[in-house]
Amino acid sequence: MTAEHSGRAPGLLERLAAGPVICAEGYVFELERRGYLQAGPFVPEVVLDHPEQVSALHEQFVHAGSDVVEALTYYAHREKLRLVGKDGALEPLNRQALEIAAGVARSSGTLLAGNICNSNVYDPDDGTSHTAVQEMFEEQVGWAADAGVDFVIGETFRFAGEALIALDVIRRAGLPAVITLAVGPEPATREGWSLPDACRRLADAGADVVGLNCIRGPATMLPLLADLVAAVDVPVAALPVPYRTHDEQPTFQSLSEPGDPLAPSGKAFPTALDPFTCTRYEVADFTRRAHDAGVRYLGLCCGAAPHHVRSMAEALGRQPPASRYSEDMSRHVFLGSDSRLARHNLEYGRIYGDSV
Repeated sequence: MTAEHSGRAPGLLERLAAGPVICAEGYVFELERRGYLQAGPFVPEVVLDHPEQVSALHEQFVHAGSDVVEALTYYAHREKLRLVGKDGALEPLNRQALEIAAGVARSSGTLLAGNICNSNVYDPDDGTSHTAVQEMFEEQVGWAADAGVDFVIGETFRFAGEALIALDVIRRAGLPAVITLAVGPEPATREGWSLPDACRRLADAGADVVGLNCIRGPATMLPLLADLVAAVDVPVAALPVPYRTHDEQPTFQSLSEPGDPLAPSGKAFPTALDPFTCTRYEVADFTRRAHDAGVRYLGLCCGAAPHHVRSMAEALGRQPPASRYSEDMSRHVFLGSDSRLARHNLEYGRIYGDSV
């Protein structure tokens, strides 16, 4: 029986079978820019301090075209909360984030995703760290399962071994898993596994979707994708950061402007990245090219804003509610073409077009 005839909304795999899925990420960067989250630790205390801001951003991403509402539990694990002295807030923060996301997902008919991420504890040579990481993931995945999530995203893993632990925990909870790796300057995991090999191992271990997220921008993630699609028989994910990385500076941590005395330590990351931000048109171009390469789970990570997500949706031929407000320069007072515009303003625009 299909989801349509059973009265049940289509799940992740059913939606992927029907077409690409868009997942908006980047909550911590966007909420930091808005003044509700601290750069550096990037712990989402905003979930408890200003839940209305989290709910609003979920709604804005859905309005822009996201098919998924991802609970803001990124960096809401035991190790991160310990570092900011908020150990006691671990469970309340996770449960509150899931409740906020669930409310928006239910009202919008979108998918609800739980989220776990790199622990900063994992050491491939230390078995005790593996146990600690597993326990941390079990806490968060358990709360996500209690909240009735449709699937769990495990992301930003530089160690594929840690990603495999996350996958095992998610699968034992009986939930679909989207597992994405974060790629640094070298196109390999920190263990030295090639990306196709790492994704193949994750797919063979039961991941429903595998791929890449964060760290690299569109220009330096795109060349890696075709090999991943060829390596696995599950849908591939691509969620770059919306920054203009390039071969000499392939990650957003490496971006810099020579001679800029104001950027902290001479680096743009994380709070002086503004000059490197991709336009919505660059995001649309990445979306089309990644989709042509066979990627089916698309999104953006740190730095994404709703207008980027709308551009991604429109590049896939969609018209989300936010498309009502997509640009129409034909009605611009100086640069337009609409016959109702004042001629003297249009003439002024033609003469001084670059400076009006």
